[in-house]
Amino acid sequence: MRLWSLHPKYLDTKGLVALWREALLAQAVLRGDTQGYTNHPQLQRFKATRRPVTTIAAYLAAIHQESVIRNFNFDLSKIGPGQTAGQLPVTRGQIDYELGHLKHKLKLRDTQGFKRLNAVKNPEAHPLFKIIPGSIEKWERIPTQVR
Repeated sequence: MRLWSLHPKYLDTKGLVALWREALLAQAVLRGDTQGYTNHPQLQRFKATRRPVTTIAAYLAAIHQESVIRNFNFDLSKIGPGQTAGQLPVTRGQIDYELGHLKHKLKLRDTQGFKRLNAVKNPEAHPLFKIIPGSIEKWERIPTQVR
């Protein structure tokens, strides 16, 4: 499961569809509708909020907005009611890590997307998040070969 902190506009088609599906799974986990993935590290920042279910719904709403811009047909009715009391913090180190991770993926599957993303020097966060100073988030699982 990858719940990107990066703005969904940076994702290619395959990445945006995967994010939509994985965020819907996260919503099901946070609602208690499934027994799998309950301790997944990507969910920690949502679980730490006062209202995890409405927070993940707000996260999904921004993904849906990006799907509308691209003329995709994501089903809005799958998102529960969502709101937050503001943006959640995400560190600059996390954003930079995710940018590198996405570049690696796009280099392998979408050359044009990689070129566009490679030109981004100051990436935006997903609208739910506000970038703050700091290194990679503690919940991030970094592969051994990247460390």
